[in-house]
Amino acid sequence: MKTTVSTVSTNAPPEVGAALQRLRLARGLTLEDLSRIAGVSKSMLSQIEREKANPTIAITWRLANALGVQIGELLATAERETETIRVIDAHETPTLPGLHAGYVLRILGPLELASKYEWYELTLSPGGELASQGHDPGAQEHLTLLHGSVEVQVGNDKKKVKLGSTARYPGDQQHIIRNVGKTEAKALLVVIHR
Repeated sequence: MKTTVSTVSTNAPPEVGAALQRLRLARGLTLEDLSRIAGVSKSMLSQIEREKANPTIAITWRLANALGVQIGELLATAERETETIRVIDAHETPTLPGLHAGYVLRILGPLELASKYEWYELTLSPGGELASQGHDPGAQEHLTLLHGSVEVQVGNDKKKVKLGSTARYPGDQQHIIRNVGKTEAKALLVVIHR
Protein backbone atom coordinates (compact mmCIF):
# COMPACT_ATOMS: atom_id res chain seq x y z
CA MET A 1 0.00 0.00 0.00
CA LYS A 2 1.40 3.40 -1.03
CA THR A 3 0.88 6.36 1.24
CA THR A 4 1.25 9.97 0.28
CA VAL A 5 2.44 12.56 2.68
CA SER A 6 1.38 16.14 2.16
CA THR A 7 3.62 18.82 3.47
CA VAL A 8 2.63 22.27 4.55
CA SER A 9 4.86 25.01 3.24
CA THR A 10 6.84 26.73 5.95
CA ASN A 11 7.44 29.76 3.78
CA ALA A 12 6.31 32.97 5.40
CA PRO A 13 3.48 34.87 3.73
CA PRO A 14 4.53 37.75 1.51
CA GLU A 15 5.36 40.95 3.33
CA VAL A 16 2.84 43.18 1.60
CA GLY A 17 3.73 46.09 3.88
CA ALA A 18 7.35 46.28 2.75
CA ALA A 19 6.36 46.13 -0.93
CA LEU A 20 3.60 48.69 -0.39
CA GLN A 21 5.93 51.12 1.32
CA ARG A 22 8.66 50.65 -1.33
CA LEU A 23 6.20 51.28 -4.19
CA ARG A 24 4.54 54.23 -2.41
CA LEU A 25 7.85 55.95 -1.65
CA ALA A 26 9.18 55.30 -5.17
CA ARG A 27 6.21 57.31 -6.44
CA GLY A 28 6.74 60.13 -3.93
CA LEU A 29 3.37 59.53 -2.28
CA THR A 30 2.49 60.14 1.35
CA LEU A 31 0.16 57.80 3.23
CA GLU A 32 -2.49 60.50 2.89
CA ASP A 33 -2.01 60.69 -0.91
CA LEU A 34 -2.35 56.93 -1.29
CA SER A 35 -5.32 56.85 1.07
CA ARG A 36 -7.17 59.39 -1.07
CA ILE A 37 -6.33 57.68 -4.37
CA ALA A 38 -7.02 54.10 -3.24
CA GLY A 39 -9.96 54.79 -0.94
CA VAL A 40 -8.27 52.98 1.95
CA SER A 41 -7.96 54.69 5.34
CA LYS A 42 -4.60 56.18 6.29
CA SER A 43 -4.56 54.21 9.55
CA MET A 44 -5.15 50.93 7.66
CA LEU A 45 -2.31 51.77 5.25
CA SER A 46 0.00 52.49 8.18
CA GLN A 47 -0.90 49.18 9.82
CA ILE A 48 -0.32 47.28 6.55
CA GLU A 49 3.09 48.92 6.03
CA ARG A 50 4.13 48.05 9.59
CA GLU A 51 2.94 44.44 9.03
CA LYS A 52 0.37 44.94 11.83
CA ALA A 53 -2.55 44.13 9.51
CA ASN A 54 -3.04 41.91 6.49
CA PRO A 55 -5.02 43.48 3.66
CA THR A 56 -7.93 41.66 2.10
CA ILE A 57 -7.72 40.74 -1.57
CA ALA A 58 -10.11 43.62 -2.36
CA ILE A 59 -7.89 46.15 -0.53
CA THR A 60 -4.74 44.71 -2.14
CA TRP A 61 -6.39 45.07 -5.56
CA ARG A 62 -7.36 48.70 -4.84
CA LEU A 63 -3.82 49.50 -3.68
CA ALA A 64 -2.30 47.86 -6.76
CA ASN A 65 -4.64 49.89 -9.02
CA ALA A 66 -3.81 53.11 -7.17
CA LEU A 67 -0.07 52.43 -7.55
CA GLY A 68 -0.43 51.39 -11.19
CA VAL A 69 1.03 47.91 -10.62
CA GLN A 70 -0.23 44.37 -10.93
CA ILE A 71 -1.43 42.78 -7.70
CA GLY A 72 1.49 40.35 -7.85
CA GLU A 73 3.95 43.21 -7.37
CA LEU A 74 2.46 43.86 -3.93
CA LEU A 75 2.76 40.19 -3.09
CA ALA A 76 6.33 39.82 -4.39
CA THR A 77 8.99 39.80 -1.70
CA ALA A 78 11.94 40.78 -3.89
CA GLU A 79 12.32 43.94 -5.92
CA ARG A 80 11.75 43.43 -9.61
CA GLU A 81 14.25 44.53 -12.20
CA THR A 82 13.49 47.89 -13.72
CA GLU A 83 11.89 47.50 -17.13
CA THR A 84 13.11 49.62 -20.02
CA ILE A 85 9.58 49.85 -21.41
CA ARG A 86 6.65 49.36 -19.08
CA VAL A 87 3.20 49.08 -20.58
CA ILE A 88 0.28 49.74 -18.26
CA ASP A 89 -2.69 47.66 -19.37
CA ALA A 90 -6.11 49.32 -19.39
CA HIS A 91 -7.31 47.23 -16.42
CA GLU A 92 -4.29 48.42 -14.39
CA THR A 93 -4.99 52.12 -14.96
CA PRO A 94 -6.34 53.66 -11.74
CA THR A 95 -9.69 55.38 -12.07
CA LEU A 96 -11.58 57.93 -10.02
CA PRO A 97 -15.26 57.21 -10.63
CA GLY A 98 -17.64 60.09 -10.13
CA LEU A 99 -20.62 58.11 -11.35
CA HIS A 100 -23.03 60.19 -9.23
CA ALA A 101 -21.94 63.23 -11.27
CA GLY A 102 -21.68 61.37 -14.59
CA TYR A 103 -17.91 61.25 -15.03
CA VAL A 104 -15.00 58.81 -14.90
CA LEU A 105 -11.37 59.97 -14.66
CA ARG A 106 -8.67 57.49 -15.71
CA ILE A 107 -5.31 58.48 -14.20
CA LEU A 108 -2.86 58.29 -17.12
CA GLY A 109 0.12 60.04 -15.54
CA PRO A 110 2.47 58.30 -13.13
CA LEU A 111 1.59 59.04 -9.53
CA GLU A 112 5.13 60.15 -8.69
CA LEU A 113 4.62 63.22 -10.93
CA ALA A 114 1.24 64.16 -9.42
CA SER A 115 2.67 67.09 -7.46
CA LYS A 116 3.84 68.71 -10.73
CA TYR A 117 1.82 67.23 -13.60
CA GLU A 118 -1.35 65.19 -13.76
CA TRP A 119 -3.00 63.84 -16.87
CA TYR A 120 -6.28 62.06 -17.24
CA GLU A 121 -8.74 60.65 -19.70
CA LEU A 122 -12.07 62.22 -18.77
CA THR A 123 -15.30 60.53 -19.84
CA LEU A 124 -18.55 62.41 -19.29
CA SER A 125 -22.00 60.91 -19.78
CA PRO A 126 -24.66 63.19 -21.34
CA GLY A 127 -25.39 65.91 -18.77
CA GLY A 128 -22.43 64.79 -16.63
CA GLU A 129 -19.99 67.25 -15.15
CA LEU A 130 -16.70 67.38 -13.31
CA ALA A 131 -16.83 70.28 -10.83
CA SER A 132 -13.57 71.16 -9.08
CA GLN A 133 -12.62 73.60 -6.37
CA GLY A 134 -9.54 75.67 -7.18
CA HIS A 135 -6.27 73.73 -7.00
CA ASP A 136 -3.01 75.18 -5.65
CA PRO A 137 -2.14 78.79 -6.64
CA GLY A 138 -0.87 79.08 -10.20
CA ALA A 139 -2.25 75.71 -11.35
CA GLN A 140 -3.32 75.56 -15.00
CA GLU A 141 -5.57 73.06 -16.77
CA HIS A 142 -5.54 72.04 -20.43
CA LEU A 143 -8.51 70.11 -21.82
CA THR A 144 -8.45 68.61 -25.33
CA LEU A 145 -11.79 67.34 -26.62
CA LEU A 146 -11.54 63.94 -28.35
CA HIS A 147 -15.23 63.10 -28.73
CA GLY A 148 -18.58 64.70 -27.99
CA SER A 149 -19.44 68.21 -26.88
CA VAL A 150 -18.26 69.96 -23.70
CA GLU A 151 -18.36 73.36 -22.09
CA VAL A 152 -15.80 74.71 -19.64
CA GLN A 153 -16.86 77.16 -16.95
CA VAL A 154 -14.47 79.18 -14.79
CA GLY A 155 -16.33 81.53 -12.45
CA ASN A 156 -19.06 83.10 -14.58
CA ASP A 157 -17.19 82.61 -17.89
CA LYS A 158 -18.33 79.70 -20.09
CA LYS A 159 -16.89 78.47 -23.38
CA LYS A 160 -17.88 75.56 -25.57
CA VAL A 161 -14.92 73.45 -26.72
CA LYS A 162 -14.96 72.18 -30.32
CA LEU A 163 -13.88 68.68 -31.27
CA GLY A 164 -10.07 68.55 -31.43
CA SER A 165 -9.70 71.94 -29.72
CA THR A 166 -7.88 72.60 -26.46
CA ALA A 167 -9.18 74.86 -23.71
CA ARG A 168 -6.54 76.37 -21.40
CA TYR A 169 -7.74 77.94 -18.17
CA PRO A 170 -6.73 78.70 -14.58
CA GLY A 171 -7.03 75.60 -12.42
CA ASP A 172 -6.64 77.60 -9.21
CA GLN A 173 -10.22 78.88 -9.49
CA GLN A 174 -13.44 76.91 -9.15
CA HIS A 175 -14.15 75.31 -12.55
CA ILE A 176 -16.61 72.93 -14.20
CA ILE A 177 -16.28 70.71 -17.25
CA ARG A 178 -19.77 69.83 -18.48
CA ASN A 179 -21.06 67.54 -21.23
CA VAL A 180 -23.60 69.65 -23.11
CA GLY A 181 -24.25 67.06 -25.82
CA LYS A 182 -26.53 64.05 -26.18
CA THR A 183 -23.72 61.47 -26.44
CA GLU A 184 -20.78 60.52 -24.26
CA ALA A 185 -17.87 63.00 -24.33
CA LYS A 186 -14.21 62.09 -23.95
CA ALA A 187 -11.28 64.44 -23.38
CA LEU A 188 -7.67 64.50 -22.27
CA LEU A 189 -7.16 66.65 -19.18
CA VAL A 190 -3.74 67.89 -18.09
CA VAL A 191 -3.17 69.74 -14.80
CA ILE A 192 0.11 71.62 -14.35
CA HIS A 193 1.02 72.73 -10.83
CA ARG A 194 3.35 75.69 -10.24
